[in-house]
Amino acid sequence: MQFHSLSDSFNYAFEGLIHAFRTQRNMKIHFIVAFIVLFGSLFFEIGKIQLVLLFTVISFVIAMELINTAIEVVIDMISQQYSLRAKIAKNVAAAGVFMAAINAVIVGYLIFIDDLRSLSFSLINDIQQETAHLSFISLGLLVIIIIALKAVGESGTPLQGGMPSGHSAISFLIATIIVFLTMDIVIASLVFLLALLVVQSRLQSRTHTMLEVVIGALIGILLAVVIFKLFA
Repeated sequence: MQFHSLSDSFNYAFEGLIHAFRTQRNMKIHFIVAFIVLFGSLFFEIGKIQLVLLFTVISFVIAMELINTAIEVVIDMISQQYSLRAKIAKNVAAAGVFMAAINAVIVGYLIFIDDLRSLSFSLINDIQQETAHLSFISLGLLVIIIIALKAVGESGTPLQGGMPSGHSAISFLIATIIVFLTMDIVIASLVFLLALLVVQSRLQSRTHTMLEVVIGALIGILLAVVIFKLFA
């Protein structure tokens, strides 16, 4: 039995996620819909419980699609010819994804229906009192963007190398969010120093190139600036 480090386990998990995104059309659709829903939620007045439900159903649909992809790969590996049982297994797995998607649609409808009836850009003003919502939504959007960009690229692994640096993107996103929340020059200096230390560690370990960490940092900063300037 081969034992792997914790970082290896996370890396393998992200490799599976990126492989599914790269090869499965439905996974691309799920991520696009998730991005649209998370970004669109900025225009609505949703509470903490509703936000938790939103992240839960999105994660559940993606998890079911991953399981469905794994089942299809295993069936294709052990069944080279047409088999009724293999067909049934694939159909049942696909049905699981379908049920998860239906559940997500119902939950989304219940969350947004009241605001959709009285859609107004004045709802954005209500979000500025819920900066935690902006922070978590920004982080969710960034993860989707990084996974999509990693899937397009061919170099490195999800947690080690490749364009762009996810660690740099997340660290600079968090640093920029903290700046917007505090508006304090001392705190801003400290959090960006921490972000730079993350970048320095990626460069020193030769996990990423300078271009990869710079692009990652710019993505994190720009996303935070866009979200907080437009909605806070």
